[in-house]
Amino acid sequence: MKKKSLLLILSVLFLSALGHCQTINQLSNDQNRILAKANRHEKNGWIYLHIEGSPRDRGFQHGYLMAAEINENLRLLRTRWEHKTALEWSWYVKKADEVLTSKVDTENLEELGGIVEGLRYAGITATLNEMVGLNGYAELIGSWWPTVKDLFQVHSDEHPKESCSSFIATGSMTADGNIVLGHNTMDLYHNPMCNIILDILPEKGHRILMQSVAGFIHSETDFFITDAGLVGSETTIGEFFPFDAKGVPEFSRMRRATQDASSIEEWCEIMKRGNNGGYANAWLLGDINTNEIARLELGLKQVAFEKKKEGYFIGSNVAEDLKLLRFETKKDETNIKYSSIARRVRWKELMKKYAGKIDLKLAKAFEADHYDSYLKKNNPGGRTLCGHWEIDAQPFGPDIPYSPEGTVDGKVVNAAMAKIMSFDARWGSACGMAFDGKKFLEEHPQYYWLEGMLADRPSQPWTTFTAGEKK
Repeated sequence: MKKKSLLLILSVLFLSALGHCQTINQLSNDQNRILAKANRHEKNGWIYLHIEGSPRDRGFQHGYLMAAEINENLRLLRTRWEHKTALEWSWYVKKADEVLTSKVDTENLEELGGIVEGLRYAGITATLNEMVGLNGYAELIGSWWPTVKDLFQVHSDEHPKESCSSFIATGSMTADGNIVLGHNTMDLYHNPMCNIILDILPEKGHRILMQSVAGFIHSETDFFITDAGLVGSETTIGEFFPFDAKGVPEFSRMRRATQDASSIEEWCEIMKRGNNGGYANAWLLGDINTNEIARLELGLKQVAFEKKKEGYFIGSNVAEDLKLLRFETKKDETNIKYSSIARRVRWKELMKKYAGKIDLKLAKAFEADHYDSYLKKNNPGGRTLCGHWEIDAQPFGPDIPYSPEGTVDGKVVNAAMAKIMSFDARWGSACGMAFDGKKFLEEHPQYYWLEGMLADRPSQPWTTFTAGEKK
C-alpha cells in the first residue's frame, strides 16, 4: 500500500512539473511493479537514482523518475547546438543516428529504449536517436563536429576545453598505504547538469555507483565504483583531434567496460575494442583488491597503459605519452599560461609535498585548490585545480574572459569506502564557491543567449553516498 501511494504521489508531482508536456499515461500493474524497485531522492544539490533489473526495466525506471530533468537536458543541449552552429536540432539528431546509433550494443540500446518509454509514460516525447545524441554529445560536438564543420561552411566558436582535475595514489603515497582517488569536473554551466548519483544493479554484470547526468546510461564525468572492486575517473586529453566515425561510441564502451569488467586489464580491453577516438581521455583506475593503480591514455591509434602498486597518476588534460602528445594532439606542454600545464605543475607539487600523508581530507583540499602555478599565488581562475573561468578576466589561449564555466563538483573515495560502494561528493564547486546565474548575466550581458539556461549553484556541503541507500 505504501509503495502504491508513493507512486501516486510521484505521478502527481510529475504532472505538475511537466504541465507543458503531453498527458501522463496510465501505468500498468507491471510498470508499477518495475517502478517499485527504483528509488529517487535528493541531497545537497544531488539527485540519487537507484535503478535495477533488465535493461528495459532499468531504462523505464530512469526515464519515468527523471523525466523533468531529461527534458531540461534536451532543451539545454538543443539550445546550445542551434545557437553555436545555426543548424537545426533535427539535423543534429539525424547525425547522431548516422554516426553513433548503429554502433551501440544491444543491451545499451535496450536501456536507452526503456528511457524513451519511461519518458512517454511521464508525458515527455523523445526519440531513441535523441537519447543517443544526448548520451554522445561530448563526442559528437567535441570530436566529430570539428572534423566536418568546414564542409558545411559553418563558423562555430566551440573550442576544445581543458577541463577536469584528478589524481589517484597508492602505497607509500597515502596515509594508510591504500588507494585514494579524487576528481572534479570542469564544465560549461549551461551544459546538462551532472548532479546525478546513479546506482545501477543490473541483471548481469557488476553493480555500479557513479556520477552521471539525467538520461545518461554512462557517466560522462566518469567517476565510478563497481562491486568488482574497481574505481575510476578520467580527464579529457587536451587538443586531441583524430576521430573515426566507423568506431564504437565512447559512451557505449564506457558503460560496457564498467558493468562487465572484473579487472583493470579487462576494463581497458573493452574500452579499446572498436575505439573511435571520441571523447579521448586519460583514465585513472584502481583495483582495491590488489591495491594497484593504472593510467590508460586512450587516443585513437596511440594508446598508452601503465600500472603500478607504488606511486600516483595525475590528470590535468595533458597527454603524458610522448607519441600520443605529438601525433594526436596539438598541445604545447610547456606553456604554463595554459590551464592544463599550470594544473599539471600544481599536481606534481602537491604529490611531492604530501607524499605519505594523502587521505580523504587532503583529497578534498586538492580538488578545491586555488593556487595558480603561473602567477605563483592563490588566485581562483581558469588555471587552478578548482577552476573558475567565470571570474577570470585574463584567461590564456582560446578561452575568453568571464566564460560561464568551471568546476561544478568534487568527488573523493578511498579503499575503505570503495569496499562498501560509497564515496563523498560535493555539488556546485569543489571549493564551495557559489554561482548566481542571474547575477552573472547582469554583470556579463554578452552572454545574453544564456538567459534561462544558467542554474544557480549555491554552496553545498560534502555528502556521502552509498549504493543501495534509501530516501
